[in-house]
Amino acid sequence: MQIRKKTHNKEVIRGRKKFQFLNYGTLGVKATSSGRLIDKKWELLQKALHKKIKLICGANRCKVWSPIEFNNTLTKLSLESRMGKGKGSIYANSKFIREGEIIIEFSGIPKHKQKDIVFFLQKKLSFGIKLSSL
Repeated sequence: MQIRKKTHNKEVIRGRKKFQFLNYGTLGVKATSSGRLIDKKWELLQKALHKKIKLICGANRCKVWSPIEFNNTLTKLSLESRMGKGKGSIYANSKFIREGEIIIEFSGIPKHKQKDIVFFLQKKLSFGIKLSSL
């Protein structure tokens, strides 16, 4: 007889895949640890990344894709509110990044500049990343 553990979600948790393939580009940035990514921080990161890539490659040579879709909402009550007053207002959208998930894909970046981009992204993100290619 198999004992099932009760969980709050109704989905059965099975083995998670620890790999993901590149869909668009020839170079990708993959997460090596899990963490949460907030939409406002992601927008700032994308703007800074586009400026960095424009300096490295020029205007039209490199292409960037990001397959991230934000699916969670974060709520917060004010500090002075008492318990039992509800959930609170939405202050951000977020996405939980799992280990092995591809965050950004590139094409047309020279090999000697690929590490510069990874170091730049590592400073901005709160979880570990590594470079993956075809």
